[in-house]
Amino acid sequence: MSGPVVFALPGSEPFAHSLRQRLGGEAGLLEHRQFPDGETYLRIMTDVTGRNIVLVCGLDHPDVKLLPLLFAADTLRELGARRIGLVAPYLAYMRQDIRFHAGEAVTSRSFATILSRHLDWLVTVDPHLHRYHALGEIYRIPNRVVHAAPLIAGWIREDVARPVIIGPDKESEQWVAEVAAGANAPFLVCEKERSGDRDVRIAIPNAGSLLDRQPVLVDDIASSGRTLAVAARQLVALGFPPPDCVVVHPLFAGDAAQVLSGVVRRIVSTNTIPHATNAIEVAAPVAKAVRDVLTELRG
Repeated sequence: MSGPVVFALPGSEPFAHSLRQRLGGEAGLLEHRQFPDGETYLRIMTDVTGRNIVLVCGLDHPDVKLLPLLFAADTLRELGARRIGLVAPYLAYMRQDIRFHAGEAVTSRSFATILSRHLDWLVTVDPHLHRYHALGEIYRIPNRVVHAAPLIAGWIREDVARPVIIGPDKESEQWVAEVAAGANAPFLVCEKERSGDRDVRIAIPNAGSLLDRQPVLVDDIASSGRTLAVAARQLVALGFPPPDCVVVHPLFAGDAAQVLSGVVRRIVSTNTIPHATNAIEVAAPVAKAVRDVLTELRG
């Protein structure tokens, strides 16, 4: 059987190209534009009869990207595609995993239900699992999660002398420990107290014996950047040099990148979301995950 057809949704063309280079298969052609009233026009230009489909769609700005993705999936199915999967390097709507206040939408569940109805499988990179232990708790389709920790550890080994890995909060400890082990470095975990969406206070216990090392702040998502910026200032106040900052998903809403760049030595990210800070390529393990899930479904 021939390889899959890989379609890039708008904004995901660079990642789709990198993925297809490693995965093989055919580049699918898709026409997408908006009518003057904002509605989406979408046309599949490649014969997909009986073919496995890989839709590549990073889901930053998900409210804009979701409908074109669903239209593409439904159209491909109507045109006779065999199976239709999604590679979402960044998977949105994982934050709201519980009803914190009466009447709130648990958007992670709703979003998972929508995608599961339209797609046959899902591959993503380091989703923001907090109260969920696995994507399968809310996604009812076969899925694979790619972990960026080994790639981040590799970058630190090559590019940072005498690092100490810093986690931004207690929730990050297990992940930070994995990065530190891969980088052959010690690690510290911050104690964070958040007040509202933007105000954060940070404490960094047991830091005194590691002041001669280069701190590397690592986090899965940088959105407002406030937590990382506060942690960076606190590290410098304790006597560390300005830290490096490594994030998996560089959302950087608003002026976040500028705020953070003013207090760190450098910012590095993976390419799950296109950004000037991209320096760590994750397409290779994503391609392996896609091959694994296609093999599972074939069996």
